Amino acid sequence: MGALALLILPLLVAGIAGIAYVYKRIMQLMSKSAVRNKVIVITDAISGLGKECSRVFHNGGGRVVLCGNDLEKLEALHQALIDVADPSCTFSPKLVLLDLSETGNVPEVAKEILESYGCVDVLINNSSLKVKGGALNVTLEMDKKIMDANYFGPVALTKELLPSMISRHSGQIVLVNSIQGKLGLPFRAAYAASKHAMQAFFDCLRAEVAEFGITVSTVSPTFIRSYHQMPEVGNWEASIWKFFFRKWAYGVHPVEVAEEVLYTVNRGSKEVMIGNPVPKAFVYLRTLCPEIFFAIVGAGISSQPIAAEEEQ
Repeated sequence: MGALALLILPLLVAGIAGIAYVYKRIMQLMSKSAVRNKVIVITDAISGLGKECSRVFHNGGGRVVLCGNDLEKLEALHQALIDVADPSCTFSPKLVLLDLSETGNVPEVAKEILESYGCVDVLINNSSLKVKGGALNVTLEMDKKIMDANYFGPVALTKELLPSMISRHSGQIVLVNSIQGKLGLPFRAAYAASKHAMQAFFDCLRAEVAEFGITVSTVSPTFIRSYHQMPEVGNWEASIWKFFFRKWAYGVHPVEVAEEVLYTVNRGSKEVMIGNPVPKAFVYLRTLCPEIFFAIVGAGISSQPIAAEEEQ
């Protein structure tokens, strides 16, 4: 009996894995068909994640509106998308020059989008300006810049497009946030604050617009790693919080996040967190055992100040 169980167990595991894979592939195909002909606005489309979101929604037959603050990069993205797409199944993307940190320009941009398509079916708020540095070393001007790009800009665009969705009793808003919208890590105070603000705003908005048939979804990756990032040489145990924070070890690829965003639009999920188990566990640890969490993230932090360094 024991030998038989040893033979059956691997087959059972392989069978379950196979079923899960087939199910995931079927849902991915269904997700693509679900966005066909829909007007989909993607902010910060020229970022790594923005490009991948543009790709999956464009290939799915969506009428994508690509927003970014660099026209040359937007044009390059546009060309890259149409070069590999089937023109009989896709639409030419619309390019919109938009700097979310300049909130005064948002109403005009929203008006342009609505005049071009008449409505917006899906708004993907993907904005992630980062700065690394100690809280006292990051200037107030930089704090404001981070909040403008990561919070006030997306909120302004949402408020401009939301009335159209309400009038149609249809629409979906997807916030691509971060694990740092749920917990704060050292030397990311400004970034974490902006992500906490976004999490709170869209949690409130979700309840307010549900009666109008509008879905608000939040997709929070643990960390997003770069395309070709390799592990760094060094002592991984020098600091516990550095071990936790290391992007390569616990990051998810932009392709994975983009596919999850597409999947979320199809399912209408309210909240999704993607990434490896350890960072996810820290979110629950922060809630259930805050003192332990604070002790872990504070372990090994040097008193040497870290100069502010803006990240793209």
